[in-house]
Amino acid sequence: ICSALQPNFIVIFADDLGFGDLGCYGHPSSLTPNIDRLAANGLRFTDFYTTCPVCSPSRASLLTGRYQTRSGIYPGVLYPGSRGGLPLNETTIAELLKPLGYATAAVGKWHLGVGPGGMYLPTHQGFDQYLGIPYSHDMGPCWNLTCFPPDVKCFGLCDVGTVAVPLMLQDVIKKQPVNFLTLENSYSQFMSNFIFNSASRSKPFFLYYPSHHTHYPQYAGPKAAGASLRGPFGDALLEFDSTIGDILDALEQMQIINNTFIFFTADNGPELMRMSRGGNAGPLKCGKGTTFEGGMREPAIAFWPGVIAPGVTHELASTLDLLPTIARLSGASLPQVQLDGVDMTDLMLTRGKSKRGTMMFYPTDPSEKTSIFALRLGKYKAHFYTRGATHSSTGPDPDCQFASALKAHDPPLVFDLESDPSENYPLSLDTEPALHGLLDKILEAKAKFEASMVFGESQVGRGSDPALAPCCAPLCQPKPSCCQC
Repeated sequence: ICSALQPNFIVIFADDLGFGDLGCYGHPSSLTPNIDRLAANGLRFTDFYTTCPVCSPSRASLLTGRYQTRSGIYPGVLYPGSRGGLPLNETTIAELLKPLGYATAAVGKWHLGVGPGGMYLPTHQGFDQYLGIPYSHDMGPCWNLTCFPPDVKCFGLCDVGTVAVPLMLQDVIKKQPVNFLTLENSYSQFMSNFIFNSASRSKPFFLYYPSHHTHYPQYAGPKAAGASLRGPFGDALLEFDSTIGDILDALEQMQIINNTFIFFTADNGPELMRMSRGGNAGPLKCGKGTTFEGGMREPAIAFWPGVIAPGVTHELASTLDLLPTIARLSGASLPQVQLDGVDMTDLMLTRGKSKRGTMMFYPTDPSEKTSIFALRLGKYKAHFYTRGATHSSTGPDPDCQFASALKAHDPPLVFDLESDPSENYPLSLDTEPALHGLLDKILEAKAKFEASMVFGESQVGRGSDPALAPCCAPLCQPKPSCCQC
């Protein structure tokens, strides 16, 4: 696969974006011309999964090709003062590519730990450069910050009692609190410059762009504010889309678009508790925080002009598969650890069958006792446990609500996701005797997976120390309110 010219890689990771949020996935009023261009000229996946219905764990899996339980990024997410982070002995895609001479940059929402002395930041995880907010942009007080021009304050309070949200360059705070009106523009310029500099030095590159859009609270600068048909969520999505347009422009300007593999997907489903500000899962059940389809099945597009033919695939694939795929396309050696990802190259280039037979669904708080909540085998999905989530409350479906407590299912609830993607009609063992054989296969796949799973030490479980929260004036008082510059 490795041509004379090593390919460039760009991974774009949207935030809290639902299966039904993009024009190319059927939303009637989303304005996403650049993402639609990727979809029209690339391979659009219908059955693509992330590994967790919340932020930090799904990022860990994407970058390492391993379920978050192995690296310890559980339960839930990391916070500004978290002691833990993505363990430095985990191999990220950036660390995989560095020995081959790749330039590497991360831009946007890191959310895999800051830690003492910034030890878990991207610059310690294989990235030469980093510009971004090191966690979610709601993890700081936002009630007095401007999210839309001229001076529309952010919706809600966000997290009070912690430091203002910082913008970091490498491991140094550039601005605290961040200016949301100019943030996306800063990202766009930084990424374009990175592409220009790499290409002008004939250096292959890996650009990782985990966007803050469309996570709550939505924000947008002057060009996108008020320009969509979907209110604040639509404006944030439009601004995100225009940054993707700037990336494509930079690639075309440097005449390297035909040697660049772009992969677009998202970290988890929509935060339905925010109602129309929270995204849309389309026909899928529930959203963020749940192991129903709406929480973990995501839009995904592979784009590489002249190499990946345009089309749609119904094959099973996951964020876990990016690391082994990029390894194959670049000629990099795979890390000598237990990987959960499979190589998607044949699936993308020749429309071969997926090497992925199963997908495992861990809840936000996995444990060895309950293990996985659900498992997909081929077109069938079996739920061993179901539970609602705060993130998916407010909608009409009682199964999604926080009040929907943990339920164990023995035998598991089984759905045929091809005929019933909304998980409305569980198949019955009484009326479909063939299910007995299927159930045996499902339980066999579950047992085999569980035998291979070794839980890493919980990094979130290491707790938080307010003194570790990033502060641009470390000696100032009173904290956290004095951390401004």
